[in-house]
Amino acid sequence: MKSNAQHGLEEDIVLDMVKAYRKEMPRLGGSKLHYLINQSGYKIGRKSLYDLLRNNNLLVRRRKKYTITTDSKHWMRKWPNLIRGFDFHRPNLLWVSDITYINLQDGFAYLSLITDAYSHKIMGYKLSPTLESEGSISALRMAIENTPANHRIGLMHHSDRGSQYCCKEYVKILKGNNIHISMTENGDPYENALAERVNGILKSEWLDHEQYVDYKQANKRICRIIEIYNTLRPHLSCDMLTPEQAYTEVGKLKKRWKSRKITQKKIPLPKPV
Repeated sequence: MKSNAQHGLEEDIVLDMVKAYRKEMPRLGGSKLHYLINQSGYKIGRKSLYDLLRNNNLLVRRRKKYTITTDSKHWMRKWPNLIRGFDFHRPNLLWVSDITYINLQDGFAYLSLITDAYSHKIMGYKLSPTLESEGSISALRMAIENTPANHRIGLMHHSDRGSQYCCKEYVKILKGNNIHISMTENGDPYENALAERVNGILKSEWLDHEQYVDYKQANKRICRIIEIYNTLRPHLSCDMLTPEQAYTEVGKLKKRWKSRKITQKKIPLPKPV
């Protein structure tokens, strides 16, 4: 049986490890901390870790916020949704795009993202002072430049129906690189759920909890955050691999999250009169 002193020492070791991981990922959740700590060679039970986090006020509480950055009421052509039932078993079969806003002391900036659906790796990004199409175009160009043409065979690009993605130049770049075009159709955010999820991770774990004086400071910080996201943060939906690690894989990736079962309450039928 462990003495109180030995038990206290082990808790201090785990707390130091938690602080080290959260230095770069300050709102990393308990399941990912548990995985990283055990991967490092130091074994601790899931319940013991959660108890330790709770006792030291280190549990992370999630907040969901939704902000619309899409203007789909425009005259430009809108493309059909091609990803229903779409199955991807390797990187660069499906890229998803979205835009989120960043709070600055003197206003807002807007972050355009291109994410690989298989690995969850952010392939291209651009912080812009406005919601004009230039930011989305720059993010797309970065993603294409970072991906050799022979790795883009069969690639599909999925987005909402915002004017940024329907504009002539954006569509021209996609077509010029033989990238198929797919868009949401009814405004349902679940039609672009992965892109929304990546936005949510960046905001809930970093962006919503930091303050940026101006565009320049925000831009520099976001470059670092995306590097951390791609190279250090494991994903439950990618077998606890980082996006960079998952990007080198082929085949179905194991999902380590549990789907919530929805049970329907049975309503008794009325008795016949």
